[in-house]
Amino acid sequence: MSGTDTGRRAPRRGSLVLLVLVVVLVAAVWASSRDGHGSGRVAGPGGTASGTAGRSGSAPPSAEATLTLATVEKGLVDINVVLGYQGARAAATGMVLTPSGEVLTNNHVVNGATEISAVDVGDGRSYPATVVGYDRGHDLAVIQLKGASGLATVRLGDSTRLAVGDPVTAVGNAGGKGSVPTAAAGQVTGLQRSITAGDDATGESEQLTGMIQVDAAVQPGDSGGPLLDRSGSVVGVDTAASEGFRFRGGTGNAGSAGFATPIATARTVVDAIEGGRAVDGIHIGATAMLGLQVDATFDGSPGAVVAGVVDGSPAARAGLVAGDLITSFDGRSVTDPGALTTLVTGHRPGDRVTVQWTDQAGATHSRTVTLAAGPAD
Repeated sequence: MSGTDTGRRAPRRGSLVLLVLVVVLVAAVWASSRDGHGSGRVAGPGGTASGTAGRSGSAPPSAEATLTLATVEKGLVDINVVLGYQGARAAATGMVLTPSGEVLTNNHVVNGATEISAVDVGDGRSYPATVVGYDRGHDLAVIQLKGASGLATVRLGDSTRLAVGDPVTAVGNAGGKGSVPTAAAGQVTGLQRSITAGDDATGESEQLTGMIQVDAAVQPGDSGGPLLDRSGSVVGVDTAASEGFRFRGGTGNAGSAGFATPIATARTVVDAIEGGRAVDGIHIGATAMLGLQVDATFDGSPGAVVAGVVDGSPAARAGLVAGDLITSFDGRSVTDPGALTTLVTGHRPGDRVTVQWTDQAGATHSRTVTLAAGPAD
């Protein structure tokens, strides 16, 4: 920081900033280059948890994989999102749970989206969609297709019966190309794996636990797609890395494996979201928005440094400007940008909260703001 406040180090400029829409929305955590707009195959073949040999990600799908794909493809959707505040687009996959258009996908697919649409593979129609609820800790989200009816659905299986060595097939919108889903055969190489997923530019991360590790070639764009057992039943939700959203170690040899969330875990999250129960980190409905950008690489005093403010947002109306250091939100200390994200996410649009900050001259300010509705509500 500059001015008379000499007790703090200056924020590093020129770095990518993290959008704090709804939550400070640390929405950039899951990046504009994520999934279908990533630049390469990241979660490729060759998982080592069981010592099995890897498969070539460039080989055509096997007859078994093609047959398995036929049992599920009409119950899938290609999800397309607009990240309006970041000036980017992304594409991924979703699984239809109900004929009325309830769809399961990864949270990082829709996090920070200002517009969501989905093309149903079964009927070929495009539907606008809204977020029903999400769970950042398990990277899962449920969206609703507006005006949908009579859709084909996927068949859910039993992930608790999986064992290392079982054959599986990862299905999804590989590369974000849309149209016919692709299938990649492999086998389970590990269970109950833990992995850290995060954004290279911002340093934000989430610890994903209880994951299924596979040597199938899961690609960007597959996120939110099904991991199928031999019968074609869904036993997991594919979670794909991309150029900006990477796996960073853990117990699963992240650099050479694909991962999926067990469908048993997903069922629990979906049941809570459908029941409107905001428990265990699950958020229901629209996300609150403060409306500012923060410098995710600031390495000075505790707090969140404002890098930019969205015009007309609660933050703008409160008088926050670039260079301010947010120190408290709703009476709780803000230790870093991630803490601000968590605090804002815990609220709903319309909530009135008090924000405290220090300007570049060292003066302290406090304002009460009414949170707005964030992206993809």
